[in-house]
Amino acid sequence: MKRRIVLALVLAMAMVNQAQDYTLVWNEDFTDGVLDTKVWNIEVNGDGGGNNELQYYCEKGVLLGAEPTTGKQCLILTATKEEYLGKKCTSGRVNSKGKLYYTFGRIDARIKFPKTANGLWPAFWQMGNNFDQVGWPKCGETDIIEMGHQNAFSKGTQDRFFNGAMHVGRAWNAVWSDAQDATWSYSLQDTFHIVTMIWTPTSIDMYMDKEAHPENGAYFHADLEPNDDADYNRQLVFGKPNFIIANLAVGGNFPGIYSIDGITALSNGAQSMYIDWIRIYQKGDANQSFVSPSASDAIEPEKAQGNLTPALSSREGEKVLRNGQLLIRRGEHVYTITGQIVE
Repeated sequence: MKRRIVLALVLAMAMVNQAQDYTLVWNEDFTDGVLDTKVWNIEVNGDGGGNNELQYYCEKGVLLGAEPTTGKQCLILTATKEEYLGKKCTSGRVNSKGKLYYTFGRIDARIKFPKTANGLWPAFWQMGNNFDQVGWPKCGETDIIEMGHQNAFSKGTQDRFFNGAMHVGRAWNAVWSDAQDATWSYSLQDTFHIVTMIWTPTSIDMYMDKEAHPENGAYFHADLEPNDDADYNRQLVFGKPNFIIANLAVGGNFPGIYSIDGITALSNGAQSMYIDWIRIYQKGDANQSFVSPSASDAIEPEKAQGNLTPALSSREGEKVLRNGQLLIRRGEHVYTITGQIVE
Protein backbone atom coordinates (compact mmCIF):
# COMPACT_ATOMS: atom_id res chain seq x y z
CA MET A 1 0.00 0.00 0.00
CA LYS A 2 2.85 2.43 0.81
CA ARG A 3 4.42 1.72 -2.57
CA ARG A 4 1.13 2.55 -4.30
CA ILE A 5 0.73 5.82 -2.37
CA VAL A 6 4.29 6.91 -3.21
CA LEU A 7 3.76 5.98 -6.87
CA ALA A 8 0.53 7.98 -6.95
CA LEU A 9 2.31 11.04 -5.59
CA VAL A 10 5.11 10.73 -8.15
CA LEU A 11 2.62 10.32 -10.97
CA ALA A 12 0.61 13.29 -9.74
CA MET A 13 3.65 15.57 -9.89
CA ALA A 14 4.93 14.21 -13.19
CA MET A 15 1.60 14.50 -14.98
CA VAL A 16 0.16 17.72 -13.59
CA ASN A 17 0.48 19.37 -17.02
CA GLN A 18 -0.93 16.35 -18.83
CA ALA A 19 -3.99 16.32 -16.60
CA GLN A 20 -4.28 20.12 -16.74
CA ASP A 21 -5.62 21.38 -13.39
CA TYR A 22 -6.66 17.94 -12.19
CA THR A 23 -5.03 16.12 -9.28
CA LEU A 24 -4.33 12.39 -9.42
CA VAL A 25 -6.42 10.75 -6.68
CA TRP A 26 -6.15 7.04 -7.60
CA ASN A 27 -3.88 4.88 -9.73
CA GLU A 28 -4.00 1.18 -10.60
CA ASP A 29 -0.95 -0.20 -12.39
CA PHE A 30 -1.52 -3.97 -11.93
CA THR A 31 2.11 -4.60 -10.93
CA ASP A 32 1.44 -6.39 -7.62
CA GLY A 33 1.26 -9.82 -9.26
CA VAL A 34 -2.23 -10.57 -7.99
CA LEU A 35 -5.50 -8.74 -8.52
CA ASP A 36 -6.31 -6.42 -5.61
CA THR A 37 -9.60 -7.77 -4.24
CA LYS A 38 -10.04 -4.64 -2.14
CA VAL A 39 -10.67 -2.90 -5.45
CA TRP A 40 -11.83 -5.51 -7.96
CA ASN A 41 -14.55 -8.15 -8.22
CA ILE A 42 -14.15 -10.96 -10.78
CA GLU A 43 -17.49 -11.75 -12.33
CA VAL A 44 -18.49 -15.40 -12.71
CA ASN A 45 -21.58 -16.04 -14.82
CA GLY A 46 -22.80 -17.25 -18.18
CA ASP A 47 -25.96 -15.17 -18.46
CA GLY A 48 -25.02 -13.36 -21.67
CA GLY A 49 -24.86 -9.89 -20.10
CA GLY A 50 -28.38 -9.06 -21.23
CA ASN A 51 -27.03 -8.92 -24.79
CA ASN A 52 -27.10 -12.59 -25.86
CA GLU A 53 -23.33 -12.81 -25.49
CA LEU A 54 -21.75 -16.23 -25.93
CA GLN A 55 -19.05 -16.32 -23.25
CA TYR A 56 -18.96 -17.68 -19.72
CA TYR A 57 -17.15 -15.16 -17.53
CA CYS A 58 -14.90 -16.94 -15.04
CA GLU A 59 -11.72 -16.60 -12.99
CA LYS A 60 -9.59 -18.26 -15.65
CA GLY A 61 -10.37 -15.39 -18.01
CA VAL A 62 -8.79 -12.85 -15.64
CA LEU A 63 -5.11 -12.69 -14.70
CA LEU A 64 -2.21 -10.33 -14.15
CA GLY A 65 0.86 -10.77 -16.30
CA ALA A 66 3.10 -9.37 -19.00
CA GLU A 67 1.91 -8.17 -22.39
CA PRO A 68 4.09 -10.25 -24.77
CA THR A 69 5.47 -7.47 -26.98
CA THR A 70 6.25 -4.74 -24.45
CA GLY A 71 6.60 -6.76 -21.25
CA LYS A 72 4.25 -4.32 -19.50
CA GLN A 73 2.55 -5.80 -16.45
CA CYS A 74 -1.17 -5.68 -17.16
CA LEU A 75 -4.62 -6.83 -16.24
CA ILE A 76 -5.31 -9.44 -18.92
CA LEU A 77 -8.83 -10.41 -19.97
CA THR A 78 -8.72 -13.45 -22.26
CA ALA A 79 -11.40 -14.97 -24.51
CA THR A 80 -10.94 -18.66 -25.32
CA LYS A 81 -12.97 -20.95 -27.57
CA GLU A 82 -13.70 -23.95 -25.35
CA GLU A 83 -16.56 -25.92 -23.82
CA TYR A 84 -17.33 -24.59 -20.34
CA LEU A 85 -20.53 -25.08 -18.28
CA GLY A 86 -22.74 -25.24 -21.34
CA LYS A 87 -21.02 -22.37 -23.17
CA LYS A 88 -18.71 -22.53 -26.19
CA CYS A 89 -16.17 -20.00 -24.90
CA THR A 90 -14.85 -18.34 -21.76
CA SER A 91 -13.67 -14.80 -21.08
CA GLY A 92 -12.98 -12.24 -18.34
CA ARG A 93 -14.83 -9.35 -16.77
CA VAL A 94 -14.00 -7.32 -13.65
CA ASN A 95 -15.79 -4.52 -11.82
CA SER A 96 -15.15 -2.32 -8.79
CA LYS A 97 -18.76 -2.16 -7.54
CA GLY A 98 -19.01 -1.28 -3.87
CA LYS A 99 -15.24 -0.99 -3.55
CA LEU A 100 -13.85 1.72 -5.82
CA TYR A 101 -16.22 4.40 -7.11
CA TYR A 102 -16.11 8.11 -7.82
CA THR A 103 -18.16 11.11 -8.93
CA PHE A 104 -16.85 13.50 -11.60
CA GLY A 105 -13.30 13.97 -12.77
CA ARG A 106 -11.05 12.59 -15.46
CA ILE A 107 -10.42 8.88 -15.92
CA ASP A 108 -7.63 7.61 -18.19
CA ALA A 109 -6.94 4.00 -19.14
CA ARG A 110 -4.06 2.66 -21.22
CA ILE A 111 -5.37 -0.36 -23.11
CA LYS A 112 -4.24 -2.72 -25.85
CA PHE A 113 -7.33 -4.01 -27.61
CA PRO A 114 -7.50 -7.43 -29.29
CA LYS A 115 -8.19 -8.00 -32.96
CA THR A 116 -11.99 -7.92 -32.86
CA ALA A 117 -12.73 -9.20 -36.38
CA ASN A 118 -15.06 -10.87 -36.21
CA GLY A 119 -16.99 -11.30 -32.99
CA LEU A 120 -15.02 -9.86 -30.07
CA TRP A 121 -16.49 -6.97 -28.07
CA PRO A 122 -13.97 -5.34 -25.69
CA ALA A 123 -15.30 -2.55 -23.46
CA PHE A 124 -14.19 -0.16 -20.73
CA TRP A 125 -17.13 1.50 -18.98
CA GLN A 126 -18.88 2.41 -15.74
CA MET A 127 -22.27 2.25 -14.03
CA GLY A 128 -23.92 3.89 -11.04
CA ASN A 129 -22.82 2.37 -7.74
CA ASN A 130 -26.50 2.21 -6.73
CA PHE A 131 -26.93 -0.71 -9.14
CA ASP A 132 -27.88 -3.11 -6.34
CA GLN A 133 -30.59 -0.74 -5.11
CA VAL A 134 -32.22 0.42 -8.36
CA GLY A 135 -30.88 -1.96 -11.04
CA TRP A 136 -30.23 -1.22 -14.69
CA PRO A 137 -31.01 1.13 -16.43
CA LYS A 138 -31.99 3.38 -13.51
CA CYS A 139 -28.42 3.33 -12.22
CA GLY A 140 -27.14 4.81 -15.49
CA GLU A 141 -24.46 3.35 -17.77
CA THR A 142 -21.56 5.17 -19.44
CA ASP A 143 -19.65 3.22 -22.09
CA ILE A 144 -16.29 4.95 -22.38
CA ILE A 145 -15.21 2.76 -25.27
CA GLU A 146 -16.57 -0.28 -27.11
CA MET A 147 -15.12 -1.95 -30.19
CA GLY A 148 -16.25 -4.72 -32.54
CA HIS A 149 -19.62 -3.40 -33.72
CA GLN A 150 -21.26 -5.02 -36.72
CA ASN A 151 -21.41 -1.67 -38.57
CA ALA A 152 -17.66 -1.96 -39.23
CA PHE A 153 -17.81 -5.43 -40.78
CA SER A 154 -18.70 -4.51 -44.35
CA LYS A 155 -16.29 -1.57 -44.38
CA GLY A 156 -13.36 -3.53 -43.02
CA THR A 157 -12.71 -0.90 -40.37
CA GLN A 158 -13.04 -2.94 -37.19
CA ASP A 159 -9.55 -1.99 -36.04
CA ARG A 160 -10.46 1.72 -36.27
CA PHE A 161 -14.23 1.84 -35.60
CA PHE A 162 -15.37 2.39 -32.00
CA ASN A 163 -17.93 4.28 -29.95
CA GLY A 164 -18.88 5.84 -26.64
CA ALA A 165 -22.42 5.69 -25.26
CA MET A 166 -24.79 6.50 -22.42
CA HIS A 167 -27.92 4.67 -21.29
CA VAL A 168 -30.55 5.52 -18.67
CA GLY A 169 -34.23 4.81 -18.19
CA ARG A 170 -37.10 3.45 -16.16
CA ALA A 171 -36.98 -0.18 -17.29
CA TRP A 172 -35.08 -2.51 -19.63
CA ASN A 173 -37.60 -1.79 -22.41
CA ALA A 174 -37.80 1.97 -21.71
CA VAL A 175 -34.23 3.20 -22.14
CA TRP A 176 -32.85 6.51 -23.44
CA SER A 177 -29.56 5.92 -25.23
CA ASP A 178 -26.96 8.08 -26.93
CA ALA A 179 -24.24 6.25 -28.87
CA GLN A 180 -21.67 8.20 -30.89
CA ASP A 181 -19.21 6.33 -33.10
CA ALA A 182 -15.99 7.26 -34.85
CA THR A 183 -13.67 5.78 -37.46
CA TRP A 184 -10.10 6.69 -36.60
CA SER A 185 -7.31 7.44 -39.07
CA TYR A 186 -5.04 4.79 -37.56
CA SER A 187 -5.43 1.32 -36.07
CA LEU A 188 -6.42 1.00 -32.43
CA GLN A 189 -5.67 -2.72 -32.33
CA ASP A 190 -1.92 -2.64 -32.80
CA THR A 191 -0.44 -1.38 -29.52
CA PHE A 192 -1.51 0.47 -26.38
CA HIS A 193 -3.80 3.50 -26.64
CA ILE A 194 -5.06 5.87 -23.94
CA VAL A 195 -8.78 6.38 -23.54
CA THR A 196 -9.93 9.44 -21.58
CA MET A 197 -13.28 10.52 -20.18
CA ILE A 198 -13.82 13.95 -18.63
CA TRP A 199 -16.96 13.94 -16.50
CA THR A 200 -18.34 17.14 -14.98
CA PRO A 201 -21.72 18.00 -13.40
CA THR A 202 -22.86 19.37 -16.78
CA SER A 203 -21.19 17.24 -19.47
CA ILE A 204 -19.30 14.10 -20.48
CA ASP A 205 -16.55 14.11 -23.12
CA MET A 206 -14.46 11.16 -24.34
CA TYR A 207 -11.10 11.21 -26.12
CA MET A 208 -8.69 8.79 -27.79
CA ASP A 209 -4.96 9.44 -27.32
CA LYS A 210 -5.81 12.95 -26.10
CA GLU A 211 -2.24 14.05 -25.34
CA ALA A 212 -0.60 12.43 -28.38
CA HIS A 213 -3.28 13.57 -30.84
CA PRO A 214 -5.08 16.64 -29.46
CA GLU A 215 -6.21 17.48 -32.98
CA ASN A 216 -8.65 14.56 -32.90
CA GLY A 217 -11.00 16.23 -30.45
CA ALA A 218 -13.73 14.40 -28.52
CA TYR A 219 -15.32 11.34 -30.12
CA PHE A 220 -18.26 11.60 -27.71
CA HIS A 221 -19.97 14.59 -26.11
CA ALA A 222 -23.16 14.75 -24.07
CA ASP A 223 -24.73 17.48 -21.99
CA LEU A 224 -26.08 16.31 -18.64
CA GLU A 225 -29.43 18.01 -18.77
CA PRO A 226 -32.08 18.04 -16.01
CA ASN A 227 -35.50 16.50 -16.59
CA ASP A 228 -38.74 16.52 -14.62
CA ASP A 229 -38.85 12.73 -14.90
CA ALA A 230 -36.25 11.52 -12.39
CA ASP A 231 -35.64 8.25 -14.25
CA TYR A 232 -34.44 10.21 -17.30
CA ASN A 233 -32.81 13.14 -15.50
CA ARG A 234 -29.25 12.90 -16.84
CA GLN A 235 -27.99 15.58 -14.47
CA LEU A 236 -29.31 13.58 -11.53
CA VAL A 237 -28.53 10.03 -12.67
CA PHE A 238 -25.04 10.86 -13.98
CA GLY A 239 -24.24 13.03 -10.97
CA LYS A 240 -23.79 10.09 -8.59
CA PRO A 241 -20.91 7.71 -7.76
CA ASN A 242 -19.95 5.26 -10.51
CA PHE A 243 -17.85 2.10 -10.44
CA ILE A 244 -15.55 0.81 -13.19
CA ILE A 245 -16.04 -2.21 -15.46
CA ALA A 246 -13.70 -3.83 -17.99
CA ASN A 247 -14.63 -6.87 -20.04
CA LEU A 248 -14.03 -8.82 -23.23
CA ALA A 249 -17.36 -10.10 -24.52
CA VAL A 250 -17.79 -12.65 -27.33
CA GLY A 251 -20.62 -12.30 -29.83
CA GLY A 252 -24.07 -11.01 -28.98
CA ASN A 253 -26.15 -8.06 -30.06
CA PHE A 254 -23.27 -5.62 -30.55
CA PRO A 255 -21.30 -7.67 -33.11
CA GLY A 256 -24.53 -9.29 -34.29
CA ILE A 257 -23.06 -12.81 -34.07
CA TYR A 258 -24.93 -15.47 -32.11
CA SER A 259 -23.01 -18.65 -32.94
CA ILE A 260 -19.49 -19.60 -31.92
CA ASP A 261 -18.87 -20.66 -35.52
CA GLY A 262 -19.15 -17.01 -36.55
CA ILE A 263 -16.47 -15.84 -34.10
CA THR A 264 -13.56 -15.78 -36.53
CA ALA A 265 -11.46 -13.76 -34.07
CA LEU A 266 -10.95 -16.96 -32.04
CA SER A 267 -10.27 -19.27 -34.99
CA ASN A 268 -6.51 -19.23 -34.41
CA GLY A 269 -6.54 -19.30 -30.61
CA ALA A 270 -7.34 -17.19 -27.59
CA GLN A 271 -7.33 -13.39 -27.77
CA SER A 272 -6.64 -10.94 -24.93
CA MET A 273 -7.35 -7.38 -23.90
CA TYR A 274 -4.47 -5.81 -21.91
CA ILE A 275 -4.97 -2.93 -19.46
CA ASP A 276 -1.66 -1.33 -18.46
CA TRP A 277 -3.07 1.19 -15.99
CA ILE A 278 -6.14 3.18 -14.93
CA ARG A 279 -5.94 6.65 -13.35
CA ILE A 280 -8.56 8.94 -11.83
CA TYR A 281 -8.00 12.70 -11.53
CA GLN A 282 -10.23 15.26 -9.86
CA LYS A 283 -10.44 18.98 -9.26
CA GLY A 284 -10.70 20.77 -5.94
CA ASP A 285 -11.49 18.77 -2.83
CA ALA A 286 -11.26 15.29 -4.34
CA ASN A 287 -12.27 13.58 -1.10
CA GLN A 288 -15.79 14.95 -1.49
CA SER A 289 -16.42 12.86 -4.57
CA PHE A 290 -14.07 9.89 -4.45
CA VAL A 291 -14.14 6.67 -2.41
CA SER A 292 -10.91 4.69 -2.17
CA PRO A 293 -10.55 0.97 -1.41
CA SER A 294 -9.46 1.82 2.14
CA ALA A 295 -12.55 3.92 2.89
CA SER A 296 -14.53 2.86 5.94
CA ASP A 297 -17.65 2.04 3.93
CA ALA A 298 -15.86 -0.09 1.32
CA ILE A 299 -17.17 -3.65 1.11
CA GLU A 300 -14.89 -6.35 2.46
CA PRO A 301 -13.85 -8.85 -0.24
CA GLU A 302 -15.58 -11.79 1.38
CA LYS A 303 -18.84 -9.84 1.57
CA ALA A 304 -18.73 -8.36 -1.92
CA GLN A 305 -21.36 -9.29 -4.47
CA GLY A 306 -19.06 -9.08 -7.47
CA ASN A 307 -21.51 -10.27 -10.13
CA LEU A 308 -23.89 -7.77 -11.64
CA THR A 309 -26.32 -10.65 -11.95
CA PRO A 310 -28.86 -11.14 -9.13
CA ALA A 311 -29.31 -14.81 -8.29
CA LEU A 312 -32.50 -16.80 -8.71
CA SER A 313 -33.57 -19.24 -6.03
CA SER A 314 -34.83 -22.73 -6.86
CA ARG A 315 -38.45 -21.58 -6.52
CA GLU A 316 -40.49 -22.46 -9.62
CA GLY A 317 -41.58 -19.42 -11.63
CA GLU A 318 -39.37 -16.90 -9.83
CA LYS A 319 -38.44 -13.90 -12.00
CA VAL A 320 -35.51 -11.47 -11.83
CA LEU A 321 -34.13 -8.65 -14.00
CA ARG A 322 -30.43 -9.11 -14.77
CA ASN A 323 -28.60 -6.42 -16.73
CA GLY A 324 -31.80 -5.46 -18.50
CA GLN A 325 -32.89 -9.03 -19.27
CA LEU A 326 -35.94 -10.65 -17.66
CA LEU A 327 -35.24 -14.24 -16.52
CA ILE A 328 -37.55 -16.92 -15.13
CA ARG A 329 -36.96 -20.27 -13.45
CA ARG A 330 -38.64 -23.35 -14.90
CA GLY A 331 -37.66 -26.63 -13.27
CA GLU A 332 -33.87 -27.09 -13.16
CA HIS A 333 -33.08 -24.24 -15.58
CA VAL A 334 -33.31 -20.46 -15.87
CA TYR A 335 -34.68 -19.09 -19.14
CA THR A 336 -34.94 -15.75 -20.91
CA ILE A 337 -38.41 -14.59 -21.93
CA THR A 338 -37.60 -15.91 -25.43
CA GLY A 339 -36.92 -19.40 -24.08
CA GLN A 340 -33.11 -19.42 -24.15
CA ILE A 341 -31.45 -21.37 -21.32
CA VAL A 342 -28.94 -19.20 -19.44
CA GLU A 343 -28.08 -21.50 -16.53
